[in-house]
Amino acid sequence: MKIAILGAGGVGGYFGGRLAAAGNDVTFIARGAHLDAIRRQGLRLLSPLGEIHVPKVKAVETIAEAGAVDLVLVGVKLWDTEAIAPSLRPLAERGAAILSLQNGVQKDEIFRRHVPSQAIMGGVCYIAALIEAPGIIRHNGTMQRLVFGEYGGARSARGEALLEACTGAGIDAELSGEIERLIWEKFVFLVGLSGTTALLRQPIGPIRENAESRALLLETMRDVVAVGRARGVPLPPDFAENRLAFCDTIPATMTSSMHGDLDRGNRLELPWLSGGVVEMGAAVGVPTPANKKIADALAPFVQGRA
Repeated sequence: MKIAILGAGGVGGYFGGRLAAAGNDVTFIARGAHLDAIRRQGLRLLSPLGEIHVPKVKAVETIAEAGAVDLVLVGVKLWDTEAIAPSLRPLAERGAAILSLQNGVQKDEIFRRHVPSQAIMGGVCYIAALIEAPGIIRHNGTMQRLVFGEYGGARSARGEALLEACTGAGIDAELSGEIERLIWEKFVFLVGLSGTTALLRQPIGPIRENAESRALLLETMRDVVAVGRARGVPLPPDFAENRLAFCDTIPATMTSSMHGDLDRGNRLELPWLSGGVVEMGAAVGVPTPANKKIADALAPFVQGRA
């Protein structure tokens, strides 16, 4: 497959780097010092699973420079989605698949407004990775998993081809026939973790151990389950309780990228996480009080510090 990685940050840089190291035809779309470093010295992945250096990497500044590709893996921040979506239309109309690994559940709805619906595959990733320095991706922990599939559940040649490429690159990957449900399952946990850790400026340990903050965590996830079920997503009624039990198994020091962004004064993905839950809930007539509390309290920080 010819693959374009749109957004060579922690997610795109890591998975794209592994695919490139395995010999796949990968082009990275990056910018600034990160792009310059990749062009000069290649891409380096620092991981507990082993260091990978891809010395010669194709890297460009715009998706138009990537040329014809079979697949675009999207890893940009959610606020860039509306801006980059129109640029994907020419590629999609020539047969390229669009697979977003971004957070949230509204990402593909945005892409559908700009590219043919049949071009879009559903995807979700599980990884903790970031740009440590220009040209260097730091992978924290050993989890590095991709799940993807066609909306509607059919298996496809492009899905099989990507699965083969990922497997050959040492990526833990799965081709799923229930990708929409899996995206929402991650969203339930992600909204709970991001909202509470950012609101309370604490990792998950103190939050789950205090009765009041634990209740807020549960209610935040219950909001998401209720909205998903109202939209027809087959989430179990007690899925929030299931995720709360999962929260009890993860390291007490675990926090969210949104908490980190808040501490660093960076822009927040809040409008597509807790804010997105509030918006979708209003559209289907489902109250989302816990997420509204979080979205309102963090609203002054959404744009970050100047």
